[in-house]
Amino acid sequence: MKDWQYILKNLSLLSQMGISLAAPLLLCLFLCSWLNSRFMIGGWIYIPGFIMGLGGSFMTAYKLYLAIMKTQKKKKNREHEKAFNRHV
Repeated sequence: MKDWQYILKNLSLLSQMGISLAAPLLLCLFLCSWLNSRFMIGGWIYIPGFIMGLGGSFMTAYKLYLAIMKTQKKKKNREHEKAFNRHV
């Protein structure tokens, strides 16, 4: 049972990372498409939109990475506390 929980936890983290990378980029490109069709700005608008989408993707991925590292650090600290308190 523990193996399945470990596998599902890692699979959910992997899918969350994929969504975190894809969603901001796609949203920025859809916004650029809307701006282009609505105001006839031109195709050049996709370049800054792509760059801002990548920036947003990497920022959300970095925040997810920090959250994962924080939980692992807490887990590691709890393991040390248990070993100290058990006096084995």
